[in-house]
Amino acid sequence: MFGRLGWMEILIIVLLVFILFGHNKIPQMMKNLADGLNVFKKELKTTQQNVPSNKSVAKRTVRKTKTNADTPKKKSVKKK
Repeated sequence: MFGRLGWMEILIIVLLVFILFGHNKIPQMMKNLADGLNVFKKELKTTQQNVPSNKSVAKRTVRKTKTNADTPKKKSVKKK
């Protein structure tokens, strides 16, 4: 899909972005994007450190949940 875009089309798209958002807004958007990625990486590291080991997961008991097959079916009553 994007393989068909030439350098001229990409240049037009970049110029339209600069016209729409201005030269001040684009660096702010990139800074916000970088800050968001940094926060995401930090949270990913902290969640990986807090993941329980396989032994503690195996010791946990799993409760059986009711499924549709376990519940009795209701009979429909036709009204005359």
